[in-house]
Amino acid sequence: MTLRVLGIDPGTAVTGYGVVEPAAGRPGHLIECGVIRTHPKQDLWRRLDELYDGVRALIERHRPTVLALESIFYAKNVRTTVTLGHARGVILLAAAQADLDVAEFPPATVKKSVVGVGGATKEQVGYMVQQLLNLKEPPSPNDAADGVAVGLTYLLTRRGAQAQTR
Repeated sequence: MTLRVLGIDPGTAVTGYGVVEPAAGRPGHLIECGVIRTHPKQDLWRRLDELYDGVRALIERHRPTVLALESIFYAKNVRTTVTLGHARGVILLAAAQADLDVAEFPPATVKKSVVGVGGATKEQVGYMVQQLLNLKEPPSPNDAADGVAVGLTYLLTRRGAQAQTR
């Protein structure tokens, strides 16, 4: 079975995703990327339902072997952190129901593994995703590039872990 990673940058309004596989001669190969958008004026529970359905559809369409997810960063606004936790919860539920392995990475780890700096900007992440995957342009919008970066982080750190165990 081929390793296929669904990388997700969670959010309740916009969730970025990227589906990547290992590739010879470069860190990975991009299968698809994009965003799942919900309407910000809808009730939170409706938005979470749409997010869950969107993630389930991605899982069914791409049959990933791993779901890589950006972990919660602690925002200054507690409400934002709690809302992000709800989004991560429905994403983790979709992964569990599909019996996927899950890997979680802090935002700084994603940035460091892709850009080399834990405090990289969204533009720097997009540019490096473009370079690492040999794309004509960075994935758009930035949330999609972030989702791809999460998937790439899994591939990059997995390779590093294998090299250390040999």
